[in-house]
Amino acid sequence: MWYSIHMKAIQVTFDEDLLTKLDELSEVRERGRSAVLRQAAADYLARRAAEEIDRQLEEGYRRFPAHEDPDLAGWTDEGVWFED
Repeated sequence: MWYSIHMKAIQVTFDEDLLTKLDELSEVRERGRSAVLRQAAADYLARRAAEEIDRQLEEGYRRFPAHEDPDLAGWTDEGVWFED
């Protein structure tokens, strides 16, 4: 399970329109607001962690460029690189 068994109640303020849209979702009616908001928070934290890993990788490649390392010379010719 992605959250602790020991939960703490909190108070969160929502814009009425946002809350109405949230409450209209079948998933919210089935699972409840709290469960959906817990999942949204967990997804947000996972996305932030992945973004931090990407940031660290980019920083590492900037600090230690592969094209300047003789041990890695020519490695970019070995794979198939897709256009963004």
